[in-house]
Amino acid sequence: MASGTKRKGTSKSSAVKAARGSVVAKKHTPWGTIISVVAILLLAVGVFGYYYVASSDKREQRDREEAAAASFTPSERNPDPSKGIQGVKTEQYAGGAHVLPTERVAYDKNPPFGGPHDGVWATCSGVVYPNAVRTENMVHSLEHGAVWIAYNPDHINGEALEQLRVRVDGKPFMMLSPYPGLDSPISLQSWGHQLKVDSAEDERIDQFIAALRRNASTYPEVGATCDSQQFDVANPPAFNPQPPGPDAKPMDYKGTEGAAQDNMGSNQPQPGSPAGS
Repeated sequence: MASGTKRKGTSKSSAVKAARGSVVAKKHTPWGTIISVVAILLLAVGVFGYYYVASSDKREQRDREEAAAASFTPSERNPDPSKGIQGVKTEQYAGGAHVLPTERVAYDKNPPFGGPHDGVWATCSGVVYPNAVRTENMVHSLEHGAVWIAYNPDHINGEALEQLRVRVDGKPFMMLSPYPGLDSPISLQSWGHQLKVDSAEDERIDQFIAALRRNASTYPEVGATCDSQQFDVANPPAFNPQPPGPDAKPMDYKGTEGAAQDNMGSNQPQPGSPAGS
């Protein structure tokens, strides 16, 4: 009898083990969950990689700006650091001479960087204009302390154009536009100052901006704004590629009666002045 009981217990134990083994055998590797987790991780890596690459131009531009600012920020001892930039040309221009929207100016430089201009200034609050804009409006913005980057669309495109765009887009007192027929790939203008370069990688571009954007020592209307309520950014007056006619206003023109006049913005601290940077 004892021997029979032992066999019965052994049989019951074996049945339990077999049942457990069957349950274990029925458990599958959760491939669906694993695949989902891996897919999420790969997506996260891809998104991070995309934004890292997409933001590389901005990071590189930040480095260029910091390098330029280290040596070309205006100060009381050096109010116009652009004098130390090779290739910068300067002229003395009187401000305040306004013309009508229908009038043209016989500018002495191409692109111009001073002289009579339209009574309405082009918005210059970091605007990237996709099409060429009327010159007389762009020059007025220089009188307010802006830097205008013009480029020849036949020579500057793709990555080079993107390098210019990141220097301007959203940056106060900056504007960028194509300039058909420009005699160099790129030309930078501030009031009374101009620099022409061949490459968007030229470090002098950032030096020029650091030295002259809102430099209170170099432009007439310190404290003027770059926002313009009268200027249609989405549909600005078009650039006229034709030479000015005989009725164009000369460079010593004193202004047309009835032309729009500046509504000065608030006086804010300016680079090159004791009050700010």
